[in-house]
Amino acid sequence: MPTDIHIAILGAGPGGYVAAIRAAQYGARVTVIEREALGGMCLNWGCIPSKALLSVVELGEKVRKAEAMGLRIHGAVTYDLPRMIQRKNDVVGTLVKGIATLFRTWGIVHLQGTGRLVNERTIHVAKPDGSETTVQADAIILATGTNWPNLPMFPIDGKHVLTSKEALDLTRVPETILIVGGGVEGCEFACLFSGLGARVTVVEMMPTVLPFEDEEVSAFLTRELKRRGVEVLTGTTVAHVGLEKGLVHAELSSGQRLDAEIALISIGRTFNTAGIGLDAVGVQLGPRGEVAVDERMQTTVPGIYAIGDLVGKAMLAHVASAQGKVAVANILGRPIAFDERVIPAGIFTLPEIGRVGLTEQQAREQGRSVVVGRFKYAGLGKGHAVDETTGLFKVIADAGTKTILGVHIVGTHATDLVHEAALAMQMGATADTIGSMIHAHPTFAEGLMEAAEDVEGFAIHQARKRI
Repeated sequence: MPTDIHIAILGAGPGGYVAAIRAAQYGARVTVIEREALGGMCLNWGCIPSKALLSVVELGEKVRKAEAMGLRIHGAVTYDLPRMIQRKNDVVGTLVKGIATLFRTWGIVHLQGTGRLVNERTIHVAKPDGSETTVQADAIILATGTNWPNLPMFPIDGKHVLTSKEALDLTRVPETILIVGGGVEGCEFACLFSGLGARVTVVEMMPTVLPFEDEEVSAFLTRELKRRGVEVLTGTTVAHVGLEKGLVHAELSSGQRLDAEIALISIGRTFNTAGIGLDAVGVQLGPRGEVAVDERMQTTVPGIYAIGDLVGKAMLAHVASAQGKVAVANILGRPIAFDERVIPAGIFTLPEIGRVGLTEQQAREQGRSVVVGRFKYAGLGKGHAVDETTGLFKVIADAGTKTILGVHIVGTHATDLVHEAALAMQMGATADTIGSMIHAHPTFAEGLMEAAEDVEGFAIHQARKRI
């Protein structure tokens, strides 16, 4: 599929680098400008490093209960945090090199430097060595993502008051840690550090942690956090943060004062739109400061596209990758629209959370009449066999058609299990479609089948409901 089209991509995160490879596969010439590391935020300071660390804590917790399962392990289970960090860095390094190798094999030009739009078809690049160059292209894809916000009330110094970037490189477990923000990132770090032995307090301004998840799932995780020894304070904010005698002092809007060795600030993201020349070419922003795009990922300037966190839709790595493929297809004359109806998501807390579609609350707020099927991990033979009985499957369906509107799973392997539900929703399936499909036994996937059957009250391994 040869083409003489040259595409320049600003940013090499999961949106930018995937777009680059797809464009090269179609035969386009591709230049990628990235000021930091290939893989962007997700690979270097987000998704991958946090999961590399959490996997060790998860393994340690399995080992701690091994004796009850008949496996004798001599000596206490302890964590070597410096070694964990080194392994995390090795994992990241391997994957970054993998992207570089893919670039070489597909003939993609990688320029290290800071890019700025000069006009609709030109990017100025300032390289780390002080030299400069320009890249002219037939089309441009912006994939600069988001960054940690600058919040004056939180004096981030990288030592006592941290962002997730610094938290991922700690080589000593703090005795106490305050996490400001009970969203996805905050809850994942709460599981990580509580597992390592720190006393963790999470402060969240909304009524619950994970406030945008299904209410049952949020309540489930709250119970699990508390079981892990995490103090969860919701419906309150941090009014002031100060440092005294090596400790962080936080005053809450409720009047409570908290002291901690370290504070992790996990509140929101800001769009990386400053300094990349949007004003110079007339690219318009949306109401939250995101880059405005149409369903084909094109900005208000023809020939300039934007993808990933920068456009402010679902801020997920796999969404950025999907948008990158859409942008490339449209540039190369293969018109398609980005379909955001079915987007699975994973939260890597302990236990994991997988979700796709509407929450029960969202469905009811839309005026839909719904029916809900549930099934607990404790009802699964596989759960008992491997001692993983904590968890819940939840299927939300339209009361009339039984079309699946949303699926929420909390428990081991939830982030993998949810994809069967996502495919079912993509195909417009009903709950009966999943419930009637034969599932292998013993597996965790049977839980989704049982929850789908429970939509109409026919889950086999569930006690009869008394009215």
